[in-house]
Amino acid sequence: MRFLFLLLSLSFAGFAQNVEVQTPYVATEPETVDALITLANPRSGDVIYDLGCGDGRIVIAAAKRFGLRGVGIDINPDRIAEATENARKAGVSDLVTFRVGDLYETDLRNATIVALYLLRDVNIRLRPKLQRELKPGSRVVSHSFDMGDAWRPDKVVQFADDKLFLWTVR
Repeated sequence: MRFLFLLLSLSFAGFAQNVEVQTPYVATEPETVDALITLANPRSGDVIYDLGCGDGRIVIAAAKRFGLRGVGIDINPDRIAEATENARKAGVSDLVTFRVGDLYETDLRNATIVALYLLRDVNIRLRPKLQRELKPGSRVVSHSFDMGDAWRPDKVVQFADDKLFLWTVR
């Protein structure tokens, strides 16, 4: 019931701004952020994109812990302002960028890791774009939600109360 209320509240706010909100903002716990990034097996030179980045915590953690460059995309300008400030406070502004944007329109060709905490139907809708734009060997990690039967994960990890998913683009 609480989730339904949050989703309706966000949808109403999105309607008032003439913006389609498809996934509510829910912050990921720091331990889960670390587990998600680790699941992606980050390597030197990787570039992480977080679609629906919220306050930027995944991109910021990847920059701090692994020295990765990163891009966070969110449709909400307030979240982008918060993420930019969080990156400044964390001392990683030189490694990360945050942009207001539509995740379906974002060019992903420079990404080698894509992080998602979106609903299953959004993941499924994104799947063709990810497979089309990401280079072979790129990794996609998702918190809690899979991509449907057409793209089975390479690995599923149970972490605390969450499932984390990994796909590798072939």
